[in-house]
Amino acid sequence: MADNNPPLLPLQNMAERHQALTPSVAGSYLEAARVCLDRHHISPKEFTLENDKIESVARVEWEMANSRVQAAWANTDDATRDGAYAFAIATTELLRGMLAVHRAETKTGADYYIAPVGEDLEDLEHWWRLEVSGTHSDKSEVKRRLRIKVDQARQGNSSLPALAAVIGFRVHLVLLQTVDAAS
Repeated sequence: MADNNPPLLPLQNMAERHQALTPSVAGSYLEAARVCLDRHHISPKEFTLENDKIESVARVEWEMANSRVQAAWANTDDATRDGAYAFAIATTELLRGMLAVHRAETKTGADYYIAPVGEDLEDLEHWWRLEVSGTHSDKSEVKRRLRIKVDQARQGNSSLPALAAVIGFRVHLVLLQTVDAAS
């Protein structure tokens, strides 16, 4: 049964909290997320969040995308990828108290580096990698993609710990999993 007053997923004003997001980038990701949400839902909508298989619920609120925003994000793949970035970063903030601190380089097995709130941003020792995917498919596809993202993070060219996140926009589900070092 859902909580009567679930927390709000912090998608708004992300650039104010996340060093790795400029106002333009954060705004762009939010636009993409709105387009993805509008494909399936009306605001507000509750999303199930699974953090290492521990379930919780968060409320997602957004302004419906107008025709200009929809036209700008007509490429579904780009909208899904960038909307998933917004959701994954907001979910790690809500559930793990971690903020995006740097965009990851290629071949690191990650899209972003994240670190606990209050950590020195220059201290890479506390950074984690965040590998992200999004889909408009069913729950089994969300789970399949999580396995792929976990493997991708494991094979990345980095020794930093990692999280994998997959957003299922249609099935209102976010899976967040700690990547262990097992092969």
